[in-house]
Amino acid sequence: MSLLRAQSLTKSFRGLKAVSEASFEAPEGGIVALIGPNGAGKTTCFNMIAGVFAPDSGRIVFADKEIQGQRADQVCAAGVGRTFQIVKPFAGLSVLDNVMVGSFLREKTESGARRVALEVLAKLRLEPKASQPASALTLPDRKRLEVARALATRPRLLLLDEVMAGLRPTECDEMVAVFRELNRADGLTILLIEHVMRAVMALAQSIVVLHHGEIIARGAPAEVVRNPAVLECYLGEETEV
Repeated sequence: MSLLRAQSLTKSFRGLKAVSEASFEAPEGGIVALIGPNGAGKTTCFNMIAGVFAPDSGRIVFADKEIQGQRADQVCAAGVGRTFQIVKPFAGLSVLDNVMVGSFLREKTESGARRVALEVLAKLRLEPKASQPASALTLPDRKRLEVARALATRPRLLLLDEVMAGLRPTECDEMVAVFRELNRADGLTILLIEHVMRAVMALAQSIVVLHHGEIIARGAPAEVVRNPAVLECYLGEETEV
């Protein structure tokens, strides 16, 4: 069963077609990677799903309900959490308070929000740093905090936008382990944009490839990475492995 279905999504900006007739799905409990060169339309797809802007045409069905055109807060309340390429925590707040901001979406008391936030921090291995200001965190920990803030909203679907970028291989492997556990233990469905193929190959059960706003390949990772069109437009470039 598909938790998310994007059907014929199209979006243009000032006449430039960023995404054209893109269709893909994320099965419930699955992990799907959306890959492609810079400017391929990946983040535009995320922004349409997350409610940043509406598609010009096409449908987005989440949990059997159409959500295209809904506001970002409505999409989040429906069960879609997301991270951003550029992490911007509330620098003046503690790590715990940053995560509590997200947990207040479903928790109406401070004690409830704190409990949820601490549970999420434990999953992201950030609990020892809960009292530190977010501004004091290293890049890997800021990435973890970004994920924690999204998880605190208790999503059914998590959109990960290049959360491995800038991480060392060992740090990347640690993040992969966290996402595998979230997927296995919590049944969290994950849709990720990622250039670090080391992470994509380790995490994704299926891959969708975008190029110039159009889907040019899809399938199991082992199949996609051997696809001549994908090798020509993307994997032949210098990518992080």
